[in-house]
Amino acid sequence: MTRSRRTQISLEATSYYHVVSRCVRRAYLCGQDRLTGKSFEYRRQQIEDDALRLCSIFYIDIAAFAILSTHYHLVLHVDQERCLSATGREIVQRWHRHFAGTELSRKFANGEDLDRNETDVVNSLIDTWRARLHDISWLMKVLNEGIARRANKDDDCKGHFWEARFKSQALLDEKAILSAMAYVDLNPIRAAMATTPENSDHTSIKLRIEHWRNKTARQTDRGNDADDANQPATLLPFTGNTGQLIRRGIAYSLTDYIDLVDWTGRQIRDDKSGSIPEDTPHVLARLDIAPQHWVHVCQHFESRFKRLVGSVASLDKMIGYFGLKRKSNARNSSLLFG
Repeated sequence: MTRSRRTQISLEATSYYHVVSRCVRRAYLCGQDRLTGKSFEYRRQQIEDDALRLCSIFYIDIAAFAILSTHYHLVLHVDQERCLSATGREIVQRWHRHFAGTELSRKFANGEDLDRNETDVVNSLIDTWRARLHDISWLMKVLNEGIARRANKDDDCKGHFWEARFKSQALLDEKAILSAMAYVDLNPIRAAMATTPENSDHTSIKLRIEHWRNKTARQTDRGNDADDANQPATLLPFTGNTGQLIRRGIAYSLTDYIDLVDWTGRQIRDDKSGSIPEDTPHVLARLDIAPQHWVHVCQHFESRFKRLVGSVASLDKMIGYFGLKRKSNARNSSLLFG
């Protein structure tokens, strides 16, 4: 049974969400049609570019992404506060970067004089566009429509390209956010499409590593790795401030996260069972997650958790915002997140 978006997304509870869209077509989202031999691999870069561009227009940041053969993953952060505090002109200018707008909105953007009735119309448009520019459903609608239109043109056909509405998981705390990001960044390694994070094409971890390498290679004084200058402007940055979630940034250092993803990837790729190595990243100690539980989460994130992801304390605190009366995933949350 399809659930209302208001039971899946509540900005009062959390601004972080993991979303997934899956393709239904035989030729896959970015794969190769076995019947015709035609490759659609070029779509990966198109989808990555579209997602990063649209999130620079919307007040929604990408914390992690992975573009795969049949689906794609995004970990999103909604910057509602920045959207609500933006001026009307800023809202209109952002909207016009992707949409045509109206004759009145273009006059307003150009600084032309408007009469009272025209001003009222423009103000109404601004209110509507402001609400949409920090709405995950609107972002996914625009992104998926563009992908589907191109795919239908490529395939010379009509009909559904996506199997259903996008899937959404609310990330209620730091543990949920970092584990969702690592799960997404490690998708190509779990699928045996890559052997290391830096070779995982069309993932946020590769983009972060490449940018960090290029920046630090040109600096004689590397300074703080949490500096925005060492991180891609198209992704939500790591701030290096541990212990609390801040408004716009992930409260851990970039190098800690890279180490964590690299270490986790090696455990996932290891075919032999055994004890967790002693070189476990210390960020897991700060998260208070047992290493073996962390590896399990990064292999089974989607199957272990449905709509809400976080510790039992977070579930207790937040379920009311989603119109739920019972805690879902309580057993998994208790086992995996403490």
